[in-house]
Amino acid sequence: MWWFQEGLCVLPAALVTWTAATFIFAYITAVILRHVDPLVPYISDTGTVAPERCVFGLMLNVSAFLGVATMYVRYKQIQALMDVNDTRLNLLNQIGFVLGCGSSLGMCVVANFQKTTLFAMHLVGAMLTFGVGALYILVQTLLSYRMQPHIHSKTIFWTRLSVCIWTFSSIISMFVSSVIMYWTLSGTEVNQKLHWTPGELGFTPHIVSTISEWSLALSFISFFLTYIRDFKKINLRAEAQLQSEHLYDSHHSRRSETSPLLAGSI
Repeated sequence: MWWFQEGLCVLPAALVTWTAATFIFAYITAVILRHVDPLVPYISDTGTVAPERCVFGLMLNVSAFLGVATMYVRYKQIQALMDVNDTRLNLLNQIGFVLGCGSSLGMCVVANFQKTTLFAMHLVGAMLTFGVGALYILVQTLLSYRMQPHIHSKTIFWTRLSVCIWTFSSIISMFVSSVIMYWTLSGTEVNQKLHWTPGELGFTPHIVSTISEWSLALSFISFFLTYIRDFKKINLRAEAQLQSEHLYDSHHSRRSETSPLLAGSI
């Protein structure tokens, strides 16, 4: 048996691989077509101009779906492992799943509303993806703290805590540098600017902001990598429960070879 056939570890593995491929493909295509500069553009800038915009949006939507599926399995796993009487922990688990779905929704918004077209919607999507997503990572880190060392090792908790700190550090860095950049270039349509020249006004905070965004995205990917080992220990099964033996709205009896034939019946 291959490692990805164990449990449901294929879900976080697919999420990480597909999302990384999305960013890499969009970046390479945008640079080759000279739609962006090679020196660390914003991730969303690499998916702003066609044709990479079309593929970027499609692939990021798939990433959002894989994200919801992964976070649902994580939710059910914790639900099964936790004491049903521990209301606080179960509530925290539910909050985590809602936050995760919100982050995935934001990813869809970012994918389908480019910043050069509808900047306000794109900004809302980015806040959902990264802001709410960071809260999801925080909640999962807290759950990992409560689960160690009885359910999983302390190493997993410390790894997730490190990634959580990395995530919030990147958010702070990106926010501060973005504020400085927009303040420096006040009166300029920064959201329409895809090319930057070293030394021009606002270039330094721009580079700090873009590096922070890539660092933030990498921290998200790294966090979901920690799920792979846990997901080897779980499987989900869907069961069909029939409420009747037919699909009619009213009572309907089956006809068989022994049923009497009625006049006018087919």
